[in-house]
Amino acid sequence: MITTDILIIGAGPTGLFAVFEAGLLKLKCHLIDALPQIGGQCSEIYPKKPIYDIPGFPEILAGELTDNLMEQCRQFQPGFTLGERAETMEKQADGTFIVTTNKGTKHQAPVVAIAGGLGSFEPRKPPISNISNFEDHGVEYIIKDPEIYRDKNIVIAGGGDSALDWSIFLSKIASKVTLIHRRNEFRGALDSVEKVQELKNKGLVNLVTPAEVTSILGHNHVTGVTVKKSSDSDEEFNLMCDHFIPLFGLSPKLGPIANWGLNIEKNAIKVNNSLDYQTNIPGVFAIGDVNTYPGKLKLILCGFHEATLMCQAAYRIINPGKKYVLKYTTVSGINGFDGTRKEAPKAVVKKIE
Repeated sequence: MITTDILIIGAGPTGLFAVFEAGLLKLKCHLIDALPQIGGQCSEIYPKKPIYDIPGFPEILAGELTDNLMEQCRQFQPGFTLGERAETMEKQADGTFIVTTNKGTKHQAPVVAIAGGLGSFEPRKPPISNISNFEDHGVEYIIKDPEIYRDKNIVIAGGGDSALDWSIFLSKIASKVTLIHRRNEFRGALDSVEKVQELKNKGLVNLVTPAEVTSILGHNHVTGVTVKKSSDSDEEFNLMCDHFIPLFGLSPKLGPIANWGLNIEKNAIKVNNSLDYQTNIPGVFAIGDVNTYPGKLKLILCGFHEATLMCQAAYRIINPGKKYVLKYTTVSGINGFDGTRKEAPKAVVKKIE
Protein backbone atom coordinates (compact mmCIF):
# COMPACT_ATOMS: atom_id res chain seq x y z
CA MET A 1 0.00 0.00 0.00
CA ILE A 2 1.35 3.41 -1.00
CA THR A 3 0.33 6.12 1.47
CA THR A 4 0.56 9.88 1.04
CA ASP A 5 -1.12 13.15 2.03
CA ILE A 6 -2.53 14.07 -1.38
CA LEU A 7 -3.05 11.47 -4.07
CA ILE A 8 -3.04 13.19 -7.48
CA ILE A 9 -4.64 11.46 -10.47
CA GLY A 10 -2.76 12.80 -13.47
CA ALA A 11 0.87 13.88 -13.85
CA GLY A 12 0.35 16.71 -16.32
CA PRO A 13 1.27 20.38 -15.70
CA THR A 14 -1.54 21.00 -13.19
CA GLY A 15 -0.74 17.86 -11.21
CA LEU A 16 2.97 18.67 -11.12
CA PHE A 17 2.39 22.24 -9.95
CA ALA A 18 0.07 20.92 -7.23
CA VAL A 19 3.06 18.97 -5.87
CA PHE A 20 5.00 22.21 -5.50
CA GLU A 21 2.13 24.05 -3.78
CA ALA A 22 1.54 21.10 -1.46
CA GLY A 23 5.24 20.98 -0.67
CA LEU A 24 5.16 24.58 0.53
CA LEU A 25 2.56 23.37 3.04
CA LYS A 26 4.78 20.40 3.98
CA LEU A 27 2.31 17.95 2.45
CA LYS A 28 3.52 14.90 0.53
CA CYS A 29 2.10 13.92 -2.86
CA HIS A 30 1.96 10.78 -4.97
CA LEU A 31 0.81 10.88 -8.60
CA ILE A 32 -0.84 8.22 -10.75
CA ASP A 33 -0.83 8.46 -14.54
CA ALA A 34 -1.81 5.99 -17.25
CA LEU A 35 1.00 7.29 -19.46
CA PRO A 36 4.50 5.85 -18.98
CA GLN A 37 5.97 9.33 -18.48
CA ILE A 38 5.02 12.59 -16.77
CA GLY A 39 3.66 15.64 -18.61
CA GLY A 40 0.24 14.48 -19.79
CA GLN A 41 -0.72 15.90 -23.19
CA CYS A 42 2.33 18.18 -23.11
CA SER A 43 4.65 15.18 -23.38
CA GLU A 44 2.43 12.64 -25.15
CA ILE A 45 0.78 14.74 -27.84
CA TYR A 46 2.70 17.95 -28.49
CA PRO A 47 6.05 18.06 -26.64
CA LYS A 48 7.50 20.37 -29.31
CA LYS A 49 4.49 22.70 -29.53
CA PRO A 50 5.18 26.26 -28.37
CA ILE A 51 2.96 27.67 -25.59
CA TYR A 52 2.56 31.43 -25.37
CA ASP A 53 0.45 32.10 -22.25
CA ILE A 54 2.66 30.85 -19.41
CA PRO A 55 3.55 33.84 -17.18
CA GLY A 56 7.18 34.85 -17.52
CA PHE A 57 7.72 32.83 -20.73
CA PRO A 58 6.92 34.64 -24.00
CA GLU A 59 7.30 31.22 -25.63
CA ILE A 60 8.06 27.80 -24.17
CA LEU A 61 7.83 24.32 -25.67
CA ALA A 62 5.33 22.00 -23.97
CA GLY A 63 8.02 19.44 -23.22
CA GLU A 64 10.29 22.11 -21.78
CA LEU A 65 7.46 23.32 -19.54
CA THR A 66 7.08 19.76 -18.21
CA ASP A 67 10.81 19.57 -17.47
CA ASN A 68 10.72 22.90 -15.62
CA LEU A 69 7.70 21.90 -13.53
CA MET A 70 9.39 18.63 -12.57
CA GLU A 71 12.55 20.48 -11.58
CA GLN A 72 10.48 22.89 -9.49
CA CYS A 73 8.66 20.20 -7.51
CA ARG A 74 11.46 17.60 -7.33
CA GLN A 75 12.72 19.00 -3.99
CA PHE A 76 9.50 17.80 -2.34
CA GLN A 77 10.16 14.18 -3.42
CA PRO A 78 6.85 13.26 -5.04
CA GLY A 79 6.14 9.61 -5.75
CA PHE A 80 4.86 8.36 -9.10
CA THR A 81 2.93 5.34 -10.30
CA LEU A 82 3.30 5.58 -14.07
CA GLY A 83 1.84 3.39 -16.79
CA GLU A 84 -1.12 2.47 -14.59
CA ARG A 85 -4.69 3.78 -14.81
CA ALA A 86 -6.62 4.73 -11.66
CA GLU A 87 -9.47 2.21 -11.76
CA THR A 88 -11.48 2.37 -8.52
CA MET A 89 -11.84 4.68 -5.51
CA GLU A 90 -13.24 3.52 -2.18
CA LYS A 91 -13.83 5.64 0.90
CA GLN A 92 -12.73 4.07 4.18
CA ALA A 93 -14.29 4.26 7.65
CA ASP A 94 -11.53 6.63 8.78
CA GLY A 95 -12.37 9.07 5.99
CA THR A 96 -9.39 8.23 3.79
CA PHE A 97 -9.61 6.94 0.23
CA ILE A 98 -8.08 3.88 -1.38
CA VAL A 99 -7.48 4.19 -5.12
CA THR A 100 -6.56 0.99 -6.96
CA THR A 101 -5.02 0.93 -10.44
CA ASN A 102 -5.74 -1.46 -13.29
CA LYS A 103 -2.60 -3.37 -12.26
CA GLY A 104 -3.75 -3.74 -8.65
CA THR A 105 -1.49 -1.11 -7.05
CA LYS A 106 -3.26 0.38 -4.03
CA HIS A 107 -2.82 3.96 -2.82
CA GLN A 108 -4.28 5.49 0.37
CA ALA A 109 -4.68 9.20 1.16
CA PRO A 110 -7.04 11.53 3.06
CA VAL A 111 -7.29 13.76 -0.03
CA VAL A 112 -7.63 12.87 -3.72
CA ALA A 113 -7.04 15.49 -6.41
CA ILE A 114 -8.13 14.53 -9.92
CA ALA A 115 -5.94 16.38 -12.42
CA GLY A 116 -6.52 14.12 -15.39
CA GLY A 117 -6.69 16.82 -18.05
CA LEU A 118 -9.06 15.79 -20.83
CA GLY A 119 -8.81 12.16 -19.75
CA SER A 120 -8.09 9.58 -22.41
CA PHE A 121 -8.50 10.99 -25.89
CA GLU A 122 -8.65 10.26 -29.61
CA PRO A 123 -8.18 12.74 -32.45
CA ARG A 124 -11.28 13.92 -34.29
CA LYS A 125 -10.88 12.78 -37.88
CA PRO A 126 -12.34 14.59 -40.90
CA PRO A 127 -14.91 12.68 -43.00
CA ILE A 128 -12.51 11.76 -45.82
CA SER A 129 -13.14 8.28 -47.21
CA ASN A 130 -9.55 7.26 -47.89
CA ILE A 131 -7.83 9.01 -44.97
CA SER A 132 -7.13 5.79 -43.03
CA ASN A 133 -4.97 4.55 -45.91
CA PHE A 134 -2.50 7.37 -45.32
CA GLU A 135 -2.29 7.43 -41.52
CA ASP A 136 1.43 7.40 -40.61
CA HIS A 137 2.14 7.79 -44.33
CA GLY A 138 1.81 11.52 -44.60
CA VAL A 139 -1.34 12.02 -42.53
CA GLU A 140 -0.74 13.00 -38.91
CA TYR A 141 -3.38 14.08 -36.41
CA ILE A 142 -0.85 15.06 -33.72
CA ILE A 143 2.49 16.80 -34.16
CA LYS A 144 5.08 15.35 -31.82
CA ASP A 145 8.29 16.21 -33.66
CA PRO A 146 8.09 19.20 -36.01
CA GLU A 147 11.52 18.37 -37.44
CA ILE A 148 9.96 15.78 -39.75
CA TYR A 149 8.35 18.71 -41.60
CA ARG A 150 11.59 20.60 -42.20
CA ASP A 151 11.81 21.68 -45.85
CA LYS A 152 8.51 19.87 -46.59
CA ASN A 153 5.33 21.10 -48.26
CA ILE A 154 2.54 20.70 -45.70
CA VAL A 155 -1.20 21.31 -45.60
CA ILE A 156 -2.91 21.97 -42.26
CA ALA A 157 -6.70 21.87 -41.85
CA GLY A 158 -8.54 23.41 -38.90
CA GLY A 159 -9.71 26.67 -37.41
CA GLY A 160 -8.71 26.49 -33.74
CA ASP A 161 -5.63 27.39 -31.73
CA SER A 162 -3.69 24.23 -32.67
CA ALA A 163 -4.10 24.82 -36.41
CA LEU A 164 -3.13 28.49 -36.07
CA ASP A 165 -0.20 27.93 -33.69
CA TRP A 166 1.30 25.13 -35.77
CA SER A 167 0.89 27.12 -38.98
CA ILE A 168 2.85 29.94 -37.35
CA PHE A 169 5.54 27.63 -35.95
CA LEU A 170 5.98 25.44 -39.04
CA SER A 171 6.20 28.46 -41.34
CA LYS A 172 9.72 28.84 -39.92
CA ILE A 173 10.93 25.36 -40.93
CA ALA A 174 8.69 23.97 -43.71
CA SER A 175 9.24 24.90 -47.35
CA LYS A 176 5.53 25.73 -47.73
CA VAL A 177 2.59 25.87 -45.32
CA THR A 178 -1.04 25.96 -46.44
CA LEU A 179 -3.82 26.45 -43.89
CA ILE A 180 -7.31 25.39 -44.94
CA HIS A 181 -10.44 26.21 -42.96
CA ARG A 182 -14.08 25.74 -43.86
CA ARG A 183 -14.95 29.22 -42.64
CA ASN A 184 -13.44 32.67 -43.07
CA GLU A 185 -13.54 33.19 -39.30
CA PHE A 186 -11.20 31.34 -36.92
CA ARG A 187 -11.94 30.14 -33.38
CA GLY A 188 -8.42 30.69 -32.06
CA ALA A 189 -6.86 33.56 -30.13
CA LEU A 190 -7.08 36.90 -31.91
CA ASP A 191 -3.32 37.38 -31.67
CA SER A 192 -2.72 34.07 -33.47
CA VAL A 193 -5.24 34.97 -36.18
CA GLU A 194 -3.43 38.28 -36.74
CA LYS A 195 -0.05 36.53 -36.93
CA VAL A 196 -1.32 34.10 -39.57
CA GLN A 197 -2.73 37.04 -41.55
CA GLU A 198 0.68 38.75 -41.37
CA LEU A 199 2.40 35.58 -42.56
CA LYS A 200 -0.10 35.35 -45.42
CA ASN A 201 0.66 38.92 -46.45
CA LYS A 202 4.39 38.10 -46.44
CA GLY A 203 3.82 34.98 -48.55
CA LEU A 204 4.93 32.63 -45.76
CA VAL A 205 1.54 30.95 -45.24
CA ASN A 206 -0.96 30.11 -47.98
CA LEU A 207 -4.45 30.67 -46.53
CA VAL A 208 -7.38 28.94 -48.25
CA THR A 209 -10.85 29.81 -46.88
CA PRO A 210 -13.64 28.92 -46.90
CA ALA A 211 -12.71 25.46 -48.10
CA GLU A 212 -12.23 21.86 -47.00
CA VAL A 213 -10.18 18.85 -48.00
CA THR A 214 -12.38 16.18 -49.64
CA SER A 215 -9.83 13.51 -50.58
CA ILE A 216 -6.16 12.60 -50.38
CA LEU A 217 -3.90 11.92 -53.35
CA GLY A 218 -1.11 9.35 -53.49
CA HIS A 219 -0.42 5.62 -53.27
CA ASN A 220 2.00 4.64 -50.51
CA HIS A 221 2.37 8.22 -49.21
CA VAL A 222 0.53 11.52 -49.44
CA THR A 223 1.36 13.47 -52.60
CA GLY A 224 -1.47 15.99 -52.38
CA VAL A 225 -5.06 16.73 -51.40
CA THR A 226 -8.23 17.67 -53.22
CA VAL A 227 -9.70 20.93 -51.96
CA LYS A 228 -13.28 22.07 -52.44
CA LYS A 229 -14.01 25.76 -52.09
CA SER A 230 -17.14 26.50 -50.06
CA SER A 231 -18.65 28.99 -52.45
CA ASP A 232 -21.41 29.28 -55.03
CA SER A 233 -19.13 27.87 -57.71
CA ASP A 234 -18.10 24.83 -55.63
CA GLU A 235 -14.66 25.07 -57.21
CA GLU A 236 -12.48 21.99 -56.69
CA PHE A 237 -8.74 21.70 -57.25
CA ASN A 238 -5.74 19.55 -56.32
CA LEU A 239 -3.05 20.90 -54.01
CA MET A 240 0.31 19.12 -53.98
CA CYS A 241 1.92 18.45 -50.56
CA ASP A 242 4.10 16.01 -48.61
CA HIS A 243 1.98 15.95 -45.44
CA PHE A 244 -1.66 16.56 -44.55
CA ILE A 245 -2.29 17.49 -40.91
CA PRO A 246 -5.98 17.77 -39.89
CA LEU A 247 -6.12 19.46 -36.47
CA PHE A 248 -9.75 19.22 -35.41
CA GLY A 249 -9.17 18.66 -31.72
CA LEU A 250 -9.46 15.63 -29.45
CA SER A 251 -12.43 13.59 -28.35
CA PRO A 252 -11.92 13.14 -24.58
CA LYS A 253 -13.18 10.36 -22.31
CA LEU A 254 -13.04 10.29 -18.52
CA GLY A 255 -12.58 6.53 -18.37
CA PRO A 256 -13.11 4.72 -15.02
CA ILE A 257 -13.29 8.05 -13.12
CA ALA A 258 -16.77 8.51 -14.59
CA ASN A 259 -17.93 5.62 -12.37
CA TRP A 260 -16.69 7.07 -9.06
CA GLY A 261 -19.98 8.72 -8.09
CA LEU A 262 -18.89 12.22 -9.09
CA ASN A 263 -21.22 14.79 -10.60
CA ILE A 264 -20.39 14.82 -14.31
CA GLU A 265 -21.41 17.42 -16.89
CA LYS A 266 -20.41 17.10 -20.54
CA ASN A 267 -17.52 14.75 -19.79
CA ALA A 268 -16.12 17.03 -17.07
CA ILE A 269 -16.32 16.89 -13.26
CA LYS A 270 -18.45 19.57 -11.60
CA VAL A 271 -16.71 21.39 -8.74
CA ASN A 272 -17.38 24.21 -6.30
CA ASN A 273 -15.27 27.02 -7.74
CA SER A 274 -16.45 29.59 -5.18
CA LEU A 275 -14.23 27.93 -2.56
CA ASP A 276 -11.70 25.22 -3.34
CA TYR A 277 -12.63 23.12 -6.42
CA GLN A 278 -13.98 20.28 -4.31
CA THR A 279 -16.37 17.80 -5.94
CA ASN A 280 -19.64 16.49 -4.53
CA ILE A 281 -17.54 13.96 -2.57
CA PRO A 282 -15.84 15.70 0.41
CA GLY A 283 -12.08 15.25 0.24
CA VAL A 284 -12.07 14.70 -3.53
CA PHE A 285 -11.05 17.63 -5.72
CA ALA A 286 -10.84 18.14 -9.48
CA ILE A 287 -8.41 20.68 -10.94
CA GLY A 288 -7.35 21.64 -14.45
CA ASP A 289 -9.08 20.73 -17.70
CA VAL A 290 -10.90 17.79 -16.11
CA ASN A 291 -13.26 20.04 -14.12
CA THR A 292 -16.11 22.38 -15.01
CA TYR A 293 -17.87 25.32 -13.37
CA PRO A 294 -19.50 28.57 -14.52
CA GLY A 295 -16.92 30.62 -16.43
CA LYS A 296 -14.41 27.78 -16.68
CA LEU A 297 -11.44 28.38 -19.01
CA LYS A 298 -9.41 25.37 -20.07
CA LEU A 299 -5.99 27.00 -19.75
CA ILE A 300 -2.86 25.68 -18.02
CA LEU A 301 -2.50 28.87 -15.98
CA CYS A 302 -6.07 28.42 -14.65
CA GLY A 303 -5.14 24.90 -13.59
CA PHE A 304 -2.19 26.31 -11.65
CA HIS A 305 -4.54 28.66 -9.76
CA GLU A 306 -6.97 25.85 -9.00
CA ALA A 307 -4.13 23.63 -7.74
CA THR A 308 -3.03 26.36 -5.33
CA LEU A 309 -6.46 26.76 -3.73
CA MET A 310 -6.97 22.98 -3.66
CA CYS A 311 -3.79 22.54 -1.62
CA GLN A 312 -4.91 25.13 0.89
CA ALA A 313 -8.18 23.22 1.38
CA ALA A 314 -6.31 19.91 1.58
CA TYR A 315 -4.15 21.33 4.38
CA ARG A 316 -7.28 22.12 6.42
CA ILE A 317 -8.63 18.60 5.88
CA ILE A 318 -5.36 16.92 6.83
CA ASN A 319 -4.68 19.29 9.75
CA PRO A 320 -8.12 20.06 11.25
CA GLY A 321 -8.06 23.00 13.64
CA LYS A 322 -4.48 23.91 12.75
CA LYS A 323 -4.04 27.41 11.36
CA TYR A 324 -1.74 27.94 8.41
CA VAL A 325 -0.01 31.30 8.07
CA LEU A 326 0.63 32.16 4.43
CA LYS A 327 4.29 32.95 3.70
CA TYR A 328 5.61 34.22 0.40
CA THR A 329 8.35 32.06 -1.09
CA THR A 330 10.62 35.13 -1.26
CA VAL A 331 10.50 35.20 2.54
CA SER A 332 10.26 31.55 3.51
CA GLY A 333 12.54 30.08 0.87
CA ILE A 334 11.53 26.76 -0.64
CA ASN A 335 14.32 24.26 0.07
CA GLY A 336 13.67 23.33 3.66
CA PHE A 337 12.02 26.72 4.29
CA ASP A 338 15.31 28.22 5.47
CA GLY A 339 15.99 30.38 2.44
CA THR A 340 18.93 28.27 1.24
CA ARG A 341 19.07 26.19 -1.91
CA LYS A 342 19.98 22.53 -1.69
CA GLU A 343 20.43 19.84 -4.30
CA ALA A 344 17.01 18.48 -5.18
CA PRO A 345 16.57 14.77 -4.41
CA LYS A 346 15.28 12.42 -7.07
CA ALA A 347 11.58 11.61 -7.22
CA VAL A 348 10.35 8.12 -6.37
CA VAL A 349 8.86 6.49 -9.45
CA LYS A 350 6.98 3.25 -9.91
CA LYS A 351 7.22 2.45 -13.61
CA ILE A 352 5.63 -0.04 -15.96
CA GLU A 353 7.02 -3.50 -15.56
